[in-house]
Parts: sequence; C-alpha cells; structure tokens
Amino acid sequence: MNWYLTKLVFYIRAGETSLAQFDEQMRLVQAPSAQQAFLKARLLGIRHEEQTNSAVKWEFVDVAGLEHLENFIDGMELCSRVHETEEPNAYIHFVKSKATEIDTKSIHPQPEASSLAH
Repeated sequence: MNWYLTKLVFYIRAGETSLAQFDEQMRLVQAPSAQQAFLKARLLGIRHEEQTNSAVKWEFVDVAGLEHLENFIDGMELCSRVHETEEPNAYIHFVKSKATEIDTKSIHPQPEASSLAH
C-alpha cells in the first residue's frame, strides 16, 4: 500500500454572502495505486457532502491534488499556502495567538467529554 496526500475542494453555500467560499481539505489516503487513491478521495468527498445536514451546504467540487508520499520524514512539508494581506501585523498577531492557544492546550489538555460522563 502507498500513501497519498489529496486535496478535496468543497463549495460552501451559506445563503447570501458577498464572496464565494471554498474549503480545501488535505486528506491522507492509503491505496495500492494513484488511480485507487484518486477514487478513494472522491468517495471521501462525496460522503462528506452527504453527511452535511445544516443550513450551510458543502458541495463537493472534486479532487484537486494528489501527491504520492514515498517516505515519511520528521518535519517534512506536506502542504504550503501563501497568505496575502494588506495588514501584515494583524496576520502575525493572529498566528501568534493561535500558537499560544495550541501551546496552552498541549500543556493543559482538556479532558474528553466521554471521560467526564463517568
């Protein structure tokens, strides 16, 4: 079996919005071939769309990326995105805030809901 990094794209329909929104999801898929990985990724997208039952509709567009991962190396890059903004300081502040939130959660993990019920 081989590992593939796939990109699934969904069109988010949430009523009246000024801009069209698309969700790009990176999914790890295990399959014997690239063709099987592509089909498996499509099935994941279709199933995700079928499970959405809210006022916000997630329409599966298609698989927009498929990369064979030959070796897993600690620290390897899986995905990269360039973010453009007219407010660099605001974006840096946002990133630093997210890092603090992640760091805090890793130091003080929240108990799972199922363990609280007992």
